[in-house]
Amino acid sequence: MADDGPTPVHLSKLLDGLAENPALPIELVRRLVRHRRGSGHVAMRADLTPDLIEEILASGYHWLLHSLALNRQLPHAVRMRLAAHADPAVRAALVVGARDAPRELHERLIDDPEPRVREYLAQRDDVPADLLARLATDPEPQVRATLARWWTRAPEAVRRVLLTDPVDSVRAAACSTYHARLPHPVPPPDLVAGLLADPVTRTGAVRHAVLTPDLAARLAGDPDYQVRRQVAEHPQLPPPVRDLLAEDPSANVRVGVFRRPDTPEPTRHRIYAGIQQGERPLTDFLGDDLDDDALVQQVEDHLAVSELRHLRLDWVTANPLPHLSSPYICFRRSAARSPALPADAVLRLLDDDDNGVCTTMARHAPHLVDPTTAERIDSGFRPDKKTDWRPADVLPLPASTLRRLATDPDPRMRCLAPRDPDLPVELTERLAADPDSTVRQAVAGHPRLPAHARRALLADPSEWVARTTAAAPTLPVAEMERLLTLAGL
Repeated sequence: MADDGPTPVHLSKLLDGLAENPALPIELVRRLVRHRRGSGHVAMRADLTPDLIEEILASGYHWLLHSLALNRQLPHAVRMRLAAHADPAVRAALVVGARDAPRELHERLIDDPEPRVREYLAQRDDVPADLLARLATDPEPQVRATLARWWTRAPEAVRRVLLTDPVDSVRAAACSTYHARLPHPVPPPDLVAGLLADPVTRTGAVRHAVLTPDLAARLAGDPDYQVRRQVAEHPQLPPPVRDLLAEDPSANVRVGVFRRPDTPEPTRHRIYAGIQQGERPLTDFLGDDLDDDALVQQVEDHLAVSELRHLRLDWVTANPLPHLSSPYICFRRSAARSPALPADAVLRLLDDDDNGVCTTMARHAPHLVDPTTAERIDSGFRPDKKTDWRPADVLPLPASTLRRLATDPDPRMRCLAPRDPDLPVELTERLAADPDSTVRQAVAGHPRLPAHARRALLADPSEWVARTTAAAPTLPVAEMERLLTLAGL
């Protein structure tokens, strides 16, 4: 292979890509270990030999040691050595990387002087219960709060300690509407009254209370709209209080009433229309002279519009047929999650005007999705939150479609073309020269990419394109060696 060619723009990113390349020969791994710049990702490889591990341990280079601590394949003896390392960031990384580690390691770290190490331990589900229980009385409140959020199956004695903690943030985490794992814990019945009386825990305690008419009326007047939202969703809510909350000034609370199965349809429609009409872009709030609480409430009202689209209604999923033509998107999306829909209902939802309904239905019945429908659904997919997932991940398109998409006007669709392993060489070359960097990144590892196009991608102005090219197992060893030589390794 010729030594001339475009000079890489992002050499450090190329080395990061090489570090992750599963086809990097061990002798080149050894050369990369000697690199004392960058993120040290090479230390996370599963194929490290004992002598390379020793070299990393002796290097003293923080990022190599940090990455080594994150390595899931690390021998236990090496982990024990890292548990005594002077750098607390290395010890904290060790907790993250040491899945299913022996008790000996957890015993060594449970009293670590660095709170972050103990906080990470509090998030683990493989730490012995007796050791986790010690964190319920940890001197650092953040450690106790983390334990409360993550250890949802803690023994009752531990839950009692956390629910009655003297620090507000710990009690709030222990009695919350959200926990990091399922199932969400239920507080002991004798503590519920006290939790309701405490403003810090009241929101999380509502769902566990026996909601008498008097209690419902009192909580419906709580100044905290989050408390009122929990009341609005309570299964024992009396109809008069439900109707009162349907007129609540908070859109968030009204969403709680909207989602109830017993809400009268005229009320549901009025809530829906009112929230939609009140929608304002978040930028509109920047000029308002609002105090912090009012601004938070305005933002919550704005988010209520999005929540109306994404509500998951189990009672609709359980009885989907009456809701196939619902005017509410969230009802149709919930219906599409049903595993028992007849074929004609599936086809109807696959043809819904809302892409979220189509996508949900396709994920639950991929065997009924033809290539034309799959392409349409993927083409219209625009998630509200950033995600790498797309419908084509579960709705594979035929090679003929993928090849046609190589010249599609939409770069999102051109990104799908390299999923054809037999994509013609001329199309891979065309995609490698695409003006959109996401398309070039998608084709960077294709096995049929010509050598000159691959080398051009190594010198791509986009660091992500260059890194992806270097990380691809299709990269020739000669190119790997060239990059290491350019880096002086």
